[in-house]
Amino acid sequence: MIRAVLIAVFMGLCAAPALAEPHETVILQGLDKVTARISTFEARLGEVVRFGTLEIIARHCDKRPPEETPESSAFLDIWEVRPGEAAADLFRGWMFASSPGLNPLEHPVYDVWVKDCANKASISNDNLSPENTPSPKLDGN
Repeated sequence: MIRAVLIAVFMGLCAAPALAEPHETVILQGLDKVTARISTFEARLGEVVRFGTLEIIARHCDKRPPEETPESSAFLDIWEVRPGEAAADLFRGWMFASSPGLNPLEHPVYDVWVKDCANKASISNDNLSPENTPSPKLDGN
């Protein structure tokens, strides 16, 4: 009986922590080195987002729970698309919010880094830069 209780207590102490719910949005910041303009924008997992001539797809986003040391990381695919040219792959890999220089995008005009992960749209439209804001639909009236 005591052995069963001790095993139950030990298993309770050694149980893996509950997994946090998956994050569906990566919050990114980008720097245009020519204009010195910093833009904050979000990328939903699996969707293409544009920043200047760059196209970015977020594949995965991890964020540690609040009781641990803060860290957000995202797996990104980034390529450059210029009119009349084939798309050029620039970056594929993990970026870490706490260490943006650890695995950086190397580009002469743009820098992109991870800020955070979110479970829903967390940035209001007035914080989006003009190149990332969807164009208004014209209804012909």
